[in-house]
This record gives sequence, structure tokens and C-alpha cells, in this order.
Amino acid sequence: MKILVTGSAGFIGFYVSKVLLDKGHKVIGLDNINDYYDISLKLSRLEQLGIDRKKAVVFNNTCVSESYQDFSFVRMNIENRERLPELFQKEKFDIVCNLAAQAGVRYSLENPESYVDSNLVGFLNILECCRQYNIKHLVYASSSSVYGLNKKIPFSTEDNVDHPISLYAATKKSNELMAHTYSHLFKIPTTGLRFFTVYGPWGRPDMAMFLFTDAIIKDKPIKVFNYGKMERDFTYIDDIVEGITLIIDKPIQERVQNNDFYKLYNIGNNNSVKLLDFIKEIEVNLKKKSKKDMLPIQPGDVERTWANVDALINDYNYSPKTSIQKGVKFFIDWFIEYYKQ
Repeated sequence: MKILVTGSAGFIGFYVSKVLLDKGHKVIGLDNINDYYDISLKLSRLEQLGIDRKKAVVFNNTCVSESYQDFSFVRMNIENRERLPELFQKEKFDIVCNLAAQAGVRYSLENPESYVDSNLVGFLNILECCRQYNIKHLVYASSSSVYGLNKKIPFSTEDNVDHPISLYAATKKSNELMAHTYSHLFKIPTTGLRFFTVYGPWGRPDMAMFLFTDAIIKDKPIKVFNYGKMERDFTYIDDIVEGITLIIDKPIQERVQNNDFYKLYNIGNNNSVKLLDFIKEIEVNLKKKSKKDMLPIQPGDVERTWANVDALINDYNYSPKTSIQKGVKFFIDWFIEYYKQ
């Protein structure tokens, strides 16, 4: 199939692109390579896919991979109402995997406009292009953040999520509602995935795994919010990507025949890990104790996340396999090699 992967210079999008290529699909990667975090890391990910970093930074210029004959990349904003339809018309995609978004809970307090531009305007453009150009299936990223102050554990897609506590979460909930509307009105098969704390090699520098590792290596104190009383369903990148590609690869005909156009799943490790245990695992791998700066909970943060992934297991035989011990080790090994620590 020919698949558009938006956010392909991002953490999850880069991995999804690589696995789809290894499975024999044709992939067009799209990303605006914004400066929310280190652009060099994004360009290094693209280099892993055979894209020349100097060519990748040119807007609306399609770069062909030097190592994957079926991969090309274009730097573009999904909120660009002229360019995005042109790309759809030219490439005639079978499937769209929309992972492009302005990420981060805390940054949404500082720069709300970027969340509206990318996550609302951009997502509407994706939906409109899927409608106009007969896309067979739209798979898109939502977030565990939509659960807000939900007290029931583990979180289920059946739970009420009408009380987001960050603008980021509100935009992700909006994406789900927008997708539902387009599935209902225009019979577009859509599948939303609520990601739970994804980590691993090539991960984002604003995430706890990265921040803790970097600080401990540099003998700096780590910021431990809510005085360490936090739990997360930490999910290793390979397990996330397996779930995404299982959904992309499964034929959609049966769902269409059953008028089952809208689907929503949790995708996580099906387990909750205490933040202090997570930190301890990093210390073990670095052979170094951390200096902890214990702080109150941040605005927009939740104390605990835990995904009920029964539906994904039942429908796609999803099976997260990576323990926190293995996952942390894989990340630390990559971090030390990449940053030559």
C-alpha cells in the first residue's frame, strides 16, 4: 500500500515509517520539523531513513531516500490548506497515519496557539483530504491525557472524558470528536489511538526518561513532581509501533461491511509503574544515584495513568512485550551512544 505518515521526523512517526517500509509498503513522510525541541534530533531520525538532512529542511520540497527506494519525505505544515490537498492529489494514498501534532502538556500552557494550528486546523485538513481523495483508512494519534482527572483505574475507552485539564488534552479529545463526525457523515473508516507515555531510543527530549537520564549523567538534580507520588503506564516504542502497524495492515473491508467506521483504542503496556521505581531503573543502568528536587504537581499533570488494552488485544491480537527493565536499558544504551556520554 501507499501510506502517508505525518510526523515522520517525530519519535513515533520515524519508527512507524521504518517498520512499514520493512514490511514492503510505500511511505511518504511528512513533517514540519518545528523547533519545539532539538531539530538536530529530528534530522538524525530522518537520516536513519536515508534522507539528506540539508535537503529535508527545505519547505515543500520532496526528498527521496538514499537507502529506502520506497520512501520519500516532504517538509510541510498539515495546516497548509493549499499544499496538503496537492500532495494527496498527486500521491493517491491508500492509508493515512496521522502522528503530526503539537505535543506536550506543559508547553500548551505557554503557547496555546500552536496547538490550535496543528492539532485542530491541521487535523481538520487531514480529515478533509481523506474525504476528498477517498482514503481507505485514517489511523490517528490521540492521547491518554484525555482522561484528565479520571479516578477509575485502569482507564477504559468507555470512560467519560469530558473534563480535560490541559489544552493539549482538549485538542486530542477534539480530534476524536472530529473523526467521529467524519466517519458518521462521510463513511470514512477512522481509528484513534490513545497513547500512554511512550519511551525508548530516539525519544523526545521533553519526556521524563530523557530529562532524568541527561540530568543524572550531568550531576544535576532531577525534578520529581508531586513529590514522587506519580504512576505511569510506560510503553516501549516497539510495542506502540507493533499496535499501529497491526491496525494499518489489517484489511478494513469487514468494518466497512458492518458500518463500523469509527474506532477508538487505548494503546499502552497494560501496567502502571511508580515514578520512583522508574527513576531507580535509570539509576541502576547508569550506575549512578540521582539528586532529587521534590516538587508539587504541575498544572495539567495527572497522578496516575494505566491503560485497559483489552479491546486492542481482542481485535488485533496486540501484545506488549517489553518490560520496564529492558526498555530502560535499551534507551540508556542508545542515549550514551548517540550523545557520546
